[in-house]
Amino acid sequence: MLISGGGIAGPALAFWLDAAGFQPTLIERAPRLRTGGYVIDFWGLGYRIAERMGLGADIDRVGYHVREVRIVNDRGKRLAGFGTGVFSDLTDGRYVTLGRSDLSRLLFEKIKNATEVIFDDEIVRLQEQSDGVKVRLHGGAERQFDLVIGADGLHSAVRRLAFGPQARFEKKLGYAVAAFEAGGYRPRDDDVYLMYARPGQMVGRFTLRDNRTLFLFVFAVDSDAMPVALAMQKKMLRERYGDGNWECPRILEELDRTDELYFDSVSQIRMNSWSRGRIALTGDAAFCVSLLAGQGSALALISAYVLAGELLRADGRCEEAFPRYEEFLRDYINAKQQGAERFAGALAPRTRLGLLFRNLVIRTFAIPGLARVAFGREITDTLQLPDYHWPSP
Repeated sequence: MLISGGGIAGPALAFWLDAAGFQPTLIERAPRLRTGGYVIDFWGLGYRIAERMGLGADIDRVGYHVREVRIVNDRGKRLAGFGTGVFSDLTDGRYVTLGRSDLSRLLFEKIKNATEVIFDDEIVRLQEQSDGVKVRLHGGAERQFDLVIGADGLHSAVRRLAFGPQARFEKKLGYAVAAFEAGGYRPRDDDVYLMYARPGQMVGRFTLRDNRTLFLFVFAVDSDAMPVALAMQKKMLRERYGDGNWECPRILEELDRTDELYFDSVSQIRMNSWSRGRIALTGDAAFCVSLLAGQGSALALISAYVLAGELLRADGRCEEAFPRYEEFLRDYINAKQQGAERFAGALAPRTRLGLLFRNLVIRTFAIPGLARVAFGREITDTLQLPDYHWPSP
């Protein structure tokens, strides 16, 4: 079985397919594992699956235990905020913030000795046949696999080749996001996520280890066109944040010095079906909930677990496994996408009145029990994972 994508869903799927007795091959277009990027909040069922993979202690070690989300004004004074202890309470302590690339690395370490891994190559053609899928790679090689699984994210090549262009399935939420890291930045506020916002735009600062600092930009956009060249991406950020107060001038100085900038639209992927014949999608390739939802990595682990489990249950028969995989997860994913769509507007409200209302709501979280009510539905997972009786640990 060929898996395209070496981020989160791909290595997780390779792990569980190997546990089920299959022989996965993983292909990743990047020449090596990606580093940097952004941090994610990781909790719930995804965390429990990571524990089943033996990653609980490692995630706790490399992760950050954020104690406060703080919104500041032009002078850096606290406007609103809340403690994050409620998240830990709602998840039985299974709540951590960690670099997405760190989670990817931990997953890869679990599969690198049991899975064939191909870096610096990608699928350019898929031809389904009665007994498998013929795959042509960018490097020129042609191989045949029983199944092909696209775990290659929002901009999935497998989805494009097997189902059609991305525009057919992408729902843009009207925002763009950018992130980068800088060394030696001051001040440092350990375990505090700081946010500064004006109508339609937000910039966040988060202290990392090794004298690093992460900056996250979220801003409203009216056009679907996103700049591709690094210089143009920086230009857009300077135009949007150039007249901002707080630490914006210094953050933009750091931006000028970086060569690694994550930049993308905030989008969801909505498809009527996640499979076609011997080809299926999982994680963001199938149902991206958007980066701002904070749940993409957990959902990638959940979907990989269920997809591999259904293939195990069906003894590899995709015509049985793929529909059951989708039937089990469809309503759950739809609910997550709807919640994420609401959250995007709350993170960077487009009007000054919206900002005032957002901050007022956050201030009320100081009332005992109210934060639990506000976050409970989004944080608590009620989905019960099947027990697939894996034949190997």
